[in-house]
Amino acid sequence: MRTAGGLSLRLDPRAVLVGSLLLALALAAAVALIGTGDYPMTPSEVLATLAGGGTAGQEFIVHELRLPRVLVGLLVGTAFGIAGAVFQTVSRNPLGSPDMLGLSQGSSVGALVVLVWLHGGTTAVAAGAVVGGVVTGLAIFLLAWRRGIHGYRFVLVGIGAAAMLYAVVLYLLTKSTLYDAARATTWMTGSLSGRDWSQVWPLAAVCAVLVPVVLLHARPLRMLEMGDDAAAALGVRTERVRVTALLAAVVLVAAGTAAAGPIAFVALTAPQLARRATRSPGPNLLPAALMGAALLVGADWAAQRLFGADQLPVGVLTGVLGGGYLLWLLVAERKAGRV
Repeated sequence: MRTAGGLSLRLDPRAVLVGSLLLALALAAAVALIGTGDYPMTPSEVLATLAGGGTAGQEFIVHELRLPRVLVGLLVGTAFGIAGAVFQTVSRNPLGSPDMLGLSQGSSVGALVVLVWLHGGTTAVAAGAVVGGVVTGLAIFLLAWRRGIHGYRFVLVGIGAAAMLYAVVLYLLTKSTLYDAARATTWMTGSLSGRDWSQVWPLAAVCAVLVPVVLLHARPLRMLEMGDDAAAALGVRTERVRVTALLAAVVLVAAGTAAAGPIAFVALTAPQLARRATRSPGPNLLPAALMGAALLVGADWAAQRLFGADQLPVGVLTGVLGGGYLLWLLVAERKAGRV
């Protein structure tokens, strides 16, 4: 597709169709989730209330109680999905995700330090999670850097960091009081319950700035999959692209974790499912973001509706489903001779 100003854009019809379907699925799941709860609402009532036509009670329930939760879910899923696509592209490994490479564990350490030692509130815990995630990401960069970032070295350093940081998490839990340990365990499970507008706006600001930054690097990231030499021959500044995209992905993961906790496996599964759905080469950044949003909101709806009165935190459900997907992925990679 070529614009009047001379800008050309290549569109894959299947990728456009898949992206449109994922967007529709995410929005439909969001409407269903808003209508779910002790005061159920039909989709038509939800849409009417969002348009300003609901009763006073419906306005309060939707705008103050349920809409922030849904928006946090959409934003966190988007952040995790696109960040996971960046990590897997740079590492050239389908197992390269924030869950596996220590970013989630680093955010958990930052949050637990605030919870256990400083006894901070919700805002302080979120700030600690962001700082922990960013510091962990920078440390992994520095340890993996040797005349550039190499995919396998980056993965190995990240796996080692994840193991060490998980040990720190366990140590912090042993040093906490019963009350702080309960708070920490609830946060580490990953949940959208109780989210309000104070979590929505900071996360929305981070996504508004960094998601376009990552999307602008979609073409050079796709060229990096051909190898550094081929990408450099085509004019790509390989290390600059790699570092910029990774830094943006680290901050997105840290901000998402701060808002909802370290929700497991969304960043791992969303890019792979998006790639298989579009059957398109490259990082598939936008489909991965939409897939992450649809997965997380859909999983939260399922966690509320499928288990009766025992509503599960969304992190429990994504952990179960993602663990099964990880086993399948390992078997598939072994059959292909890649592991």
